[in-house]
Amino acid sequence: MTQTLARITSSVVPDELRLNVLPRYLGRHFLQGEVLVYDWAARLCHTYDGGFWNFFTLSNGGFYMAPANLGRVHVRWHLNGYNDTMGADAFGIVVTLFALCHLAEKTRDDAIINRYHELRTFATQHVEAANILRVID
Repeated sequence: MTQTLARITSSVVPDELRLNVLPRYLGRHFLQGEVLVYDWAARLCHTYDGGFWNFFTLSNGGFYMAPANLGRVHVRWHLNGYNDTMGADAFGIVVTLFALCHLAEKTRDDAIINRYHELRTFATQHVEAANILRVID
């Protein structure tokens, strides 16, 4: 018996609603979570130097952040040997997953843990799923 998962969709958050996104999805940890996303971006991509990020909501209840003005980026994670390029959207998913994992470990907050799993499920359906899963493995 084969079971297929429903397709998860993402939607960019309009500018006028951005201020509510991180508090909604990360609760009282929203500032720490945002800083962790940018920190992981710099750790994983040595040429990353800041910029505007889009926020995305997912139809399964999750969210992620992705750089708005990057093309393909070179990503390197020395702890598992990953060294390849990916698009900005995939990169955003990766750094948000790393940040959520880090935040979940620090806070032990079930809501943060759920956000990680919601985003990881979406990542498995992404066009660059193989790359995303290789870097987070």
